Amino acid sequence: MKWVMAWLAGLLFGAGLAWSGMADPQRVLGFLDVAEMWDPSLLLVMLGAMGTYAVGYRFVVRCPRPLLDGAFHLPAERRVDARLLLGAAVFGAGWGLAGYCPGPVLAGIGLGNADLVWLLPAMLLGWWVSARWLRR
Repeated sequence: MKWVMAWLAGLLFGAGLAWSGMADPQRVLGFLDVAEMWDPSLLLVMLGAMGTYAVGYRFVVRCPRPLLDGAFHLPAERRVDARLLLGAAVFGAGWGLAGYCPGPVLAGIGLGNADLVWLLPAMLLGWWVSARWLRR
């Protein structure tokens, strides 16, 4: 049952990315281009996501446990350190260069964007290298 719910959540997330335009790299790059032709539409998408999360999180953590698991799995680390900042900078640089972050890459492949077939292996390789580097 857990994998069915995970699949449905991923499908809903991907549909939301596609519907909002975040699976279109030109819209994302337009949002990041604050110097010339800034497209603020994704700001509304982000504000909507933040509002949904803020309400949903408050509701969910009041429950004694998740519906399909024995306990919540929240991060233990709460401080901002150099590793977090470096990871955020690398993530942001990749997002700015490609016009995609990981979720929209998968949604874009689902929408038939053949160019992303080249981006997905590079993204997976980056995750693998990062995981190997962090274990050291």
